Amino acid sequence: MTTSRLVVAANRGPASFRIGDGGELVAHHAAGGLAPSLVRALSGRKAVWVAAAGSEAERRALHEGKLPALDGGAELRLVDLDPAVYSAAYRVISNATLWFCYHGMFDQVHRPVLDRRWYEAWEGYRAYCSAFAEEVSASADDGATVVVNDYHLALLGAMLAERRPDLRTVHFAHTPFSDPAELRVLPVAIRRQLLEGMAGFGRCGFHTPRWADAFARCAAVEQVRTPPPFVAPLGSDPSELLPVAASARVGEIVERLEERLDGRRLILRSDRVEPAKNSLRGFLAFAELLERSPQWRDEVLFVARAYPSREELPEYLAYRSEVQHLVERINDVHGRPGRPVIELVVEDDFEASLAAYTRYDVLLVNSLRDGMNLVAKEGPLLNRRDGVLVLSREAGAFTELEGPALEVEPFDVSGTAEAIEAALAMGGDERSRRARELAARATAHPPADWLAAVIAHARRPGDSG
Repeated sequence: MTTSRLVVAANRGPASFRIGDGGELVAHHAAGGLAPSLVRALSGRKAVWVAAAGSEAERRALHEGKLPALDGGAELRLVDLDPAVYSAAYRVISNATLWFCYHGMFDQVHRPVLDRRWYEAWEGYRAYCSAFAEEVSASADDGATVVVNDYHLALLGAMLAERRPDLRTVHFAHTPFSDPAELRVLPVAIRRQLLEGMAGFGRCGFHTPRWADAFARCAAVEQVRTPPPFVAPLGSDPSELLPVAASARVGEIVERLEERLDGRRLILRSDRVEPAKNSLRGFLAFAELLERSPQWRDEVLFVARAYPSREELPEYLAYRSEVQHLVERINDVHGRPGRPVIELVVEDDFEASLAAYTRYDVLLVNSLRDGMNLVAKEGPLLNRRDGVLVLSREAGAFTELEGPALEVEPFDVSGTAEAIEAALAMGGDERSRRARELAARATAHPPADWLAAVIAHARRPGDSG
């Protein structure tokens, strides 16, 4: 096995696999999000990207030696995991526990339930991180730099420090981080393991000062000594998005969207069907707007592009059902046959999302909490109508976009309704000024610059320089 001076580790890679209708193995590259941008940022570095073989198709690709070459020269390597270990680590611990904890989403009357099965899953999470530590150790040159992404691999720092103290390591969290009170839903032994695992990295980074400060306060409360966290915001990637947005297929999608709008203005949201994105309150705010200002019923269409997410979790399935039923109810009350006021599209279509970005008049991002939220940056980059961004104060992107965005509190339905109406009523000069400023801020930290900043913070465990 060849080794590399730079290793990137993440639960998912920039290419994934599925089994075709004829049983054949089909590889496809990630269409959007962070992964394709980072692959281009790695161009020329001859890096290794280590990801989990989490599906049957990915395990088959690994065993048959059919891993594709990545754009920019990076090499993809998959960690061979027992399906039960992967399920415990990814579904029970990462998605159903750490994600909920970091986003402040636990209904503490009912969740979490840390029973025997949960503790068994935690051991699966430890085994998952250990398997990654072995693969990363085998993939890294002497003194190599290792960039580890997200909460799926929080324990990897201490494991790598033990196995390969020569490595320069850095962990970056693309999510929020809990404050000390929220982290205390986890047992003391577990939260210490979590923090000590992260303390094993040379440095730990976050998108905003708020999340970095939360991590530092948790470590102080639990008396875990960690390197000082750093902050590295991430912006949208014009080199990735603009060519796709200018493509013929996107143009065709925009034409079809114009037909459905039929002269109406467009309110847009584009996110996963995920409780932290706060879709329900966004739709309730729109309904309140239509109730108090009925003239908008014939003048606007609210398009919600939502792609399925974590449907193995009952909370996510229940949330999707709630969203669909609420949209139906609002359309029954405020729409007319063949002319709904909300169009909910549940699918993962990157180009269709970009087409909607180019056309919106109002973009609503009212998340409960986000590490960053790239939608709030990608939309202003691509929009061609001086669209107004209505943005939650709890999104990490708010730190950079405060001012030209209209701010909302995510739990304030009436306030969100007022902000949407203010965006619709805003004059052309102000819309133009805000849109220009948003686009400039959105591209201030492109992925290549972000990656360079993260790599610059990598340290050997215990190094202070």
